[in-house]
Amino acid sequence: MRKRSSIKTGLSIIVGLLALAVSAMNAVGQTAGQSNQPSTQPILRIETGMHTAITRRIGIDRENRYLVTASDDKTARLWELSSGKLLRVWRPPLGDGNEGKLFAVALSPDGRTVAAGGWTSPDGLNNNIYVFSRESGRMLRTIAGLPKVNHLSYSPDGSRLAAILGGQSGVRVFETSGYSQIFAESDYGTDSYGGDFDRAGRLVTSCYDGFLRLYERAPDNRALRLVTKRKIEGGNQPFSVSFSPDSSEIAVGFDDSTKVAVVSGRDLSLLFAPDNSGVDNGNLMSVSWSTDGRTLFAGGTYANNGLRPIRYWAEGGRGKWSEVAISSNGILQILLMRDGGVVFGTGEPSFGRVDARGNRALLVTAAIADYRDMLENFLLSADGTSIQFGYEPFGKSPGRFSLSARQLMTDITNNATDGFKPPIIAGLAVTDWKYTYAPKLNGLALKLDEYERSRSLAVAPDQSRFLLGADFSLRLFDRSSKELWKIAIPGVAWSVNISGDGRLAVAAFADGTIRWFRMADGKELLAFFPHKDRKRWVAWTPSGYYDASPGAEELIGWHVNNGRDAAADFFPVGQFRDTYYRPDVIAGVLQTGDEARALDLANNEAGRKKQQASIAQQLPPVVEIISPSDDSEVSTTQIAVRFRVRTPSGEPVTNVRALLDGRPVGARDLVMKPVSSDVRELQVTVQARDSTVSVIAENRFSASVPASVRLRWVARGPRVNQPDSSAAANAVIKPKLYVLAVGVSRYANEGFNLKYADKDARDFVGAMLAQKGFLYRDVTVYRDKALVNAEATKDEILDGLDWIRKQTTSIDVAMIFFAGHGVNDQNNYYFFCPHNIDPERLLRTGVAFSDIKNVLSAIAGKALFFVDTCHSGNSIGMAGRRGPLDINIVINELSSAQNGVIVFSASTSSESSYERDEWNNGAFTKSLVEGINGAADLLNKGRITYTMLNVYVAERVKELTKGQQHPTMISPNTVPDFPIAVKK
Repeated sequence: MRKRSSIKTGLSIIVGLLALAVSAMNAVGQTAGQSNQPSTQPILRIETGMHTAITRRIGIDRENRYLVTASDDKTARLWELSSGKLLRVWRPPLGDGNEGKLFAVALSPDGRTVAAGGWTSPDGLNNNIYVFSRESGRMLRTIAGLPKVNHLSYSPDGSRLAAILGGQSGVRVFETSGYSQIFAESDYGTDSYGGDFDRAGRLVTSCYDGFLRLYERAPDNRALRLVTKRKIEGGNQPFSVSFSPDSSEIAVGFDDSTKVAVVSGRDLSLLFAPDNSGVDNGNLMSVSWSTDGRTLFAGGTYANNGLRPIRYWAEGGRGKWSEVAISSNGILQILLMRDGGVVFGTGEPSFGRVDARGNRALLVTAAIADYRDMLENFLLSADGTSIQFGYEPFGKSPGRFSLSARQLMTDITNNATDGFKPPIIAGLAVTDWKYTYAPKLNGLALKLDEYERSRSLAVAPDQSRFLLGADFSLRLFDRSSKELWKIAIPGVAWSVNISGDGRLAVAAFADGTIRWFRMADGKELLAFFPHKDRKRWVAWTPSGYYDASPGAEELIGWHVNNGRDAAADFFPVGQFRDTYYRPDVIAGVLQTGDEARALDLANNEAGRKKQQASIAQQLPPVVEIISPSDDSEVSTTQIAVRFRVRTPSGEPVTNVRALLDGRPVGARDLVMKPVSSDVRELQVTVQARDSTVSVIAENRFSASVPASVRLRWVARGPRVNQPDSSAAANAVIKPKLYVLAVGVSRYANEGFNLKYADKDARDFVGAMLAQKGFLYRDVTVYRDKALVNAEATKDEILDGLDWIRKQTTSIDVAMIFFAGHGVNDQNNYYFFCPHNIDPERLLRTGVAFSDIKNVLSAIAGKALFFVDTCHSGNSIGMAGRRGPLDINIVINELSSAQNGVIVFSASTSSESSYERDEWNNGAFTKSLVEGINGAADLLNKGRITYTMLNVYVAERVKELTKGQQHPTMISPNTVPDFPIAVKK
């Protein structure tokens, strides 16, 4: 354990900001006396595509192609360093409390191997280093029985891996041919956090006992021996160390000091201290050199105008300094790059690059709301079912979520409270509760865990109880200071509140979630996660019943451990949509105060039977591609893809499919054969360009997460892989475009009539026909026109769907446009309403979602679905509005990887879509047609991609409707952006 004096400096400032302290949290649940194997029960986890907690360590390869990051969120991640694109997520086994947090990561110089470690056991005493293949993602081996691992470093030649350890455990070194231990020294006074090899194989380490230690190769050339050990001036807790490129100097950053020291690479004697003028707070604990040694970089918790900069000195640290602002949280590691710049990782969490000129070239930040210092700006409705929070610290950039309306609003002002109440902090003599270790009631200390700070307070309306949010726990006390309950939490409780009726406790946590608890016993009822994009949100119960906005199903999923020595699996909740997508359960859980009761009531209302199969029984298959490896070069259109399939649930695999750039590969282009008892091979025909091949396996419950490999086309001649170049355009055959457009304004039941849905369909057809001869060699429309009004019968629409499925080839594009009414039945199943719809006979007269989905998922080419529909029960003629329905399930299902459809929806499920005489259209179609006709060419390149069209339509509809309607576009991760129109 670190002493409290060190907790309050350096690292602890960052840890405090994100509430994920390493040293302090008492492990909950498993202990050293219990089974060493982690639980195999599925665990709900957030997945945003970026870390949700402090990024402690980073690593890069020699060629600077890849970056790896490790985090307290219990994942390690692989990124493409040039673009910041996420390539892979590693999920070691995890458990309660600290178990599974990764404090260290390193990438071998050749970029082939990733090592990660931290607190990976229940007791924190017998931890593993996990060794992964960067190419396949497989866990290759574990190095077991270690103390807490704080830092990992490969030698420049990749032959050795050093593990810098916690406590008094010092350092261990492993040779990488088999990862056997070749050296260990534990004569250290306390925790160590830094270590670096030079090109000669020497190792320097830092320790919070104040000493640096320098090791060199022993005479046998395998082990190491201590050369010198020296206490360094400048600070008492040296954190990071970095050899200069020529090994003559070593830079040292301190946790407890604003100074940086440069010492001799020969004997660790002090050479000089770079100019630290103006560094009057925090520290510069992270250090690194440029590749030529002419520039020294440092960063840490030192802040200048509210931001943590990287300071860099010329002349190898002896010259003048400059700064580049980086983040709002501390900089935890800096690594040099070949181009003279550096890559950094921060506690925000974020990572990025600074180029050789000192410019920030890349910054990838967290996708979570930042609830720090929100406190009195965390507002709650009287019944606790609606909240107002801030996406940014101090409650700035407010958002409001209504559980009953299923609506997230961000177009509000800070003072628009409208009956929402802040937490009550008066009425009881609770003092010293804001960011202290010793909150008090009536002058007497309230008990917290060791090293735990109080962060937030809410007093019950009747002043009989109060809620205290802290670093590691949420606690309810009565007015006599008796603790009524205490629960472990996922991150710092930055803000808390209590509903006006005293039934519900609500807290906003550092992991980006807001959660509701029963005041009676502290039992969690509901969690809510608003993505930082201010559009997507997902809410879920502890058992996994959920509601989600379009595209938000990927934000949470089930983590399933596979034992102590194997990587875990992760399944997004959308894989279980048929069973667990239950907006009706989510809507009822806070009213009933009991998840099981809410489920029973919702099932009775909908006439649904109680689900018998558990999550564990419904797990989909897991696919692993063996070859080719990711980012392989290919020069033939016939690719042999070898893979294996695991079945965690034991359910047999019923089907295997391949996708090319997110679209299904037809049976004619797909041949599968066995290679061995557990390996299969697919022969896939690709096009002469860069592409991504994915494999999906299915069982009777659901489909697997796609296993994908990127292929780089290298032709035996001119390379054809640049879709925007004229050379490429002339070298490939232009696609055909097939369009099915349906618009119903006049219904057989005149009570359902709309005004412009038919014109919307005609105008969409006109816009796409005008693209003939430009991007498309031909544009063909079903029946040569839009199906409108009386023409749009169920039979005719089904014929149109059958036509577009048969006509579209693998190089073509298909677009389906529906405007009119839609309706959900009592089981939330969607139907499009043709001219002759009878809401009492939906199966006979409505176009079922299954028919739409089956066609769109079977189309061989690229598929786009444009949908502007509404609830058929509303009288739409009033106020020119089309009423809402639950379109979210349609969008999420179609845009899932196994279906591969790009979906544009006119509005969210909680909104109506508007049509007005002044537009002579619906707002969605007016914006869509404007964008296709050229307005969406945001980059002035003459071509409009589907993502550019989405940006234009979203802003234009918002402008037309004054923020009352928000269109949505969702695309599968496996489908790359591509042009759909040209500016004429």
